[in-house]
Amino acid sequence: MQLVDKNTNVKTEVLAGVTTFLTMAYIMFAHPEILSSTGMDRNALIAVTCIAAAVATIATGLISNTPIAMAPGMGMNAYFAYSIVLGDKVAWPTALGIVFLAGSLFFLLTVIGIRKKLVEAVPHSLIYAISVGIGLFITFMGLTYIGVVVGSKATLVTAGEMTPTVIIGLVSLLVMLILSYKNIKGSLIIGILVGTLLAIIFGYVELPSKWVSLNIDISPIAFKLDIVGALKGSLFGLIFALMFIDMFDSIGTVVACSYKAGIVDKEGNITKIDQLLSIDAMATVLGSFLGTSPTTSYIESGAGIEQGGRTGLTSVVTGILFLFGLIFIPIIGIVPGYATGPALVMVGLYMMKEVTRINFSQLDEAFPAFIIVVMIALSYSISTGLAFGFISFTILKIVARKFSEIKPAMWIIAILSVLFLVL
Repeated sequence: MQLVDKNTNVKTEVLAGVTTFLTMAYIMFAHPEILSSTGMDRNALIAVTCIAAAVATIATGLISNTPIAMAPGMGMNAYFAYSIVLGDKVAWPTALGIVFLAGSLFFLLTVIGIRKKLVEAVPHSLIYAISVGIGLFITFMGLTYIGVVVGSKATLVTAGEMTPTVIIGLVSLLVMLILSYKNIKGSLIIGILVGTLLAIIFGYVELPSKWVSLNIDISPIAFKLDIVGALKGSLFGLIFALMFIDMFDSIGTVVACSYKAGIVDKEGNITKIDQLLSIDAMATVLGSFLGTSPTTSYIESGAGIEQGGRTGLTSVVTGILFLFGLIFIPIIGIVPGYATGPALVMVGLYMMKEVTRINFSQLDEAFPAFIIVVMIALSYSISTGLAFGFISFTILKIVARKFSEIKPAMWIIAILSVLFLVL
């Protein structure tokens, strides 16, 4: 693990691993809540979430020797559930087939070097806009889980009534905000636990018959993916969109965490980026067999890095803690949606921070970013938002006669976006 070379020690790395786990443990509650809306078994999803996070994170630690954790990604799970399955009426086994193909394509592009050209083709303002748009989308999800926002025939959406469960959700959100403001680690999971405890006290949730269980069953969703069904021509746009979101989400996180962890050379290049992205892609492929949406690098890894984590030992510790989560499935299973909703709102807040990095001073940069954010949230479709953004960017650059700012790969992306909207 090169602890001495990295100027760290076992105690520091273990503490960093625990810190990373606490900051991202909410995924054990939030991810199954989102994917179960497709009809997938919730308890099986809890187990698969823990397994996918553990395997990918431990592999990252052992193979790349970096303190970066991985788990099923927020945003991509929303795209999987609400855009692909519920929005486009694709059966969840077929959607898992799409995840397999997207992960395989991501891995292939990484190996042969095309990934770099695709990344370089998309301007940074649009990459930031994707994060902001997904953040707004996830926030909307969280508010609906709490019950603060509900459907309305007159105005599409409106404010919900202040029912007891809504109040519990808002108290949970307030706890997260206060703890986050005071920089207390594990603020999201603490808030979820507070909300669940209040639900139990006031009789809205029943205690499980047993607190721990070794009866781990993932058979309801594992190895159910339909790859043949996902190969239909009409689903190509979904495969491309999912691969694209996964790729840029991973790259953004890896870049941010690598600079914090000092995993860069003298020229500022990230030394382990190909390894990390390859692990990310393979974890997505593995996850499709287990029964989950794409696995990706987590920005919460930065919390462990801030605690001094510099090697793969940090990731190994985090992964082992996720494995322990498997025996607590009965407890995790009783957590209500209005307790996990606040965590989605907080994640949305963190992702919205990227809005300050968008260049709004130039219309040909501002509008494509703006339309990505707006269309992701209002169309309830991440892929639709991306398509509108890429097409408008290309058109505005043509109008402005800034042809040199349209990279060759961007022409391809724009054409694929048009085909996606038409099909």
